[in-house]
Amino acid sequence: MAKKVYKRYSEAFRIQVVREYEQDGMSVNALRKKYGVSHVTLQRWIQRYSSPGLRYETMTIQTPKERNRLKALEAENAQLKKLVAELTLENRILESTVAVIEQDYGIDVKKNALTSSNGRRP
Repeated sequence: MAKKVYKRYSEAFRIQVVREYEQDGMSVNALRKKYGVSHVTLQRWIQRYSSPGLRYETMTIQTPKERNRLKALEAENAQLKKLVAELTLENRILESTVAVIEQDYGIDVKKNALTSSNGRRP
């Protein structure tokens, strides 16, 4: 009974085959025939070792409605980022003001903020 042969390919060999696919434009079938490697194995190597954009260029196709929606979302995102920056700055100013008041007057402003004008807590 003959022993089953398992082929092991070095990483350098795999990368070389993928480079032929990318740079020389060879098809998967041509590489399969040339090296005797299965189609599935070649596809795995291509997924693992290929560089994005060398063989194919990705093009995004959108409807005008999608494009307008994307622009609106990008504008909203920019507006929200600006608002977060403004609120963060305002918060830092308020925290600094509280710290200065507490230091200069020796009172705990944060605790006293919870009491009402008649001295009772709500």
